[in-house]
Amino acid sequence: MGMRFSIEGVEGIGEIEPGADLAAIIAGATELEDGDILVVTSKIVSKAEGRMVPGADREAAITAETVRLVAAREYEGGVTRIVENRQGIISAAAGVDASNAPDGVILLLPVDPDASARDLAAGVRTFTGAAVGVILSDTVGRPWREGQTDIAIGAAGVQVFDDLRGSADASGKPLSVTMPCVADELAGAAELVKGKSAGVPVAVVRGLGRLVGSLDLPGARSIQRPAERDLFRQGADEAYDDGYRAGFDEAQAESRSASASSD
Repeated sequence: MGMRFSIEGVEGIGEIEPGADLAAIIAGATELEDGDILVVTSKIVSKAEGRMVPGADREAAITAETVRLVAAREYEGGVTRIVENRQGIISAAAGVDASNAPDGVILLLPVDPDASARDLAAGVRTFTGAAVGVILSDTVGRPWREGQTDIAIGAAGVQVFDDLRGSADASGKPLSVTMPCVADELAGAAELVKGKSAGVPVAVVRGLGRLVGSLDLPGARSIQRPAERDLFRQGADEAYDDGYRAGFDEAQAESRSASASSD
């Protein structure tokens, strides 16, 4: 029989206000055991940390949270921006979102999702005595695929990868690059029980205690691919425009050089 685990939504969390003690709220809403993994929607962390700005400031907030523009497309009524934000995450609108936020307010992502996850995991461990892991999740789109899914943007006390490199597959063939991102897989799976409109921002994963460990395990930031290994760093139009400008500048430089030589 294959491995089994369960995912269950935690009800009764309620609306989160700035300054709320999320660890106490979550610990009081469910019974936890050693090896459980909490998958927590990042929006309630943003609310507790006061990461909110007026809704009218959405575009300015996106700009403020952006460190690099990946792609932008204009459409009737506005523009869609895919950017790298301060947390190193590449997503639409820098993760700035008005869904599940109070009227007239938009939510920013936590300043440091891994630090937020560590604080939450440490607090829940203190309240419950259970060695749990925490994953903070957020919803993103994917290149080349329609729709959205949840990914891990913060993690603490849980392995974000299941590193199978050096082992063998069922046929005995060596695995040299296989490294499933279990943090993202669990974030996506947990969304199936949390939903977008059910008011269930926390889920408990049980049965994967082998992934739970100390709070100094690498966080979700370690999932992000370094720039030097990023093969898709720009949108197609942006890459074309940059290449065109580079070619034009090179041609201009060569023309000036030839002109100077003939003089």
